[in-house]
Amino acid sequence: MVTNSQARIRKPNLKYAHYHTIVDLPKESKTIHFALNHAGWTKALQDEIQALQDNNTWTLVPRSPHMDVIGCKWVFRTKINVDSTLDWLKARLVVNGFHQIDGVNCT
Repeated sequence: MVTNSQARIRKPNLKYAHYHTIVDLPKESKTIHFALNHAGWTKALQDEIQALQDNNTWTLVPRSPHMDVIGCKWVFRTKINVDSTLDWLKARLVVNGFHQIDGVNCT
């Protein structure tokens, strides 16, 4: 006689009983080129730029020869509700702060 454990038959794990798969959600973009071709990500980019302008986050100044240009990159995240539906697409412009020199590029 072969028992269930000998035949490697096990009960399903209960922690996976309510496991839901997420379908039809936009992929998190890794590049700006992919984001510009998707309507949802384009709106998220526009919203972030508008928020930066409305809050006066940055002040653009003419570049002088002794200043370094501070680099930045876009970070994209998909926010999901508890029921695995899309809540919103979030885009953030993040500054690479390791190029800054105190008193020269920032105060």
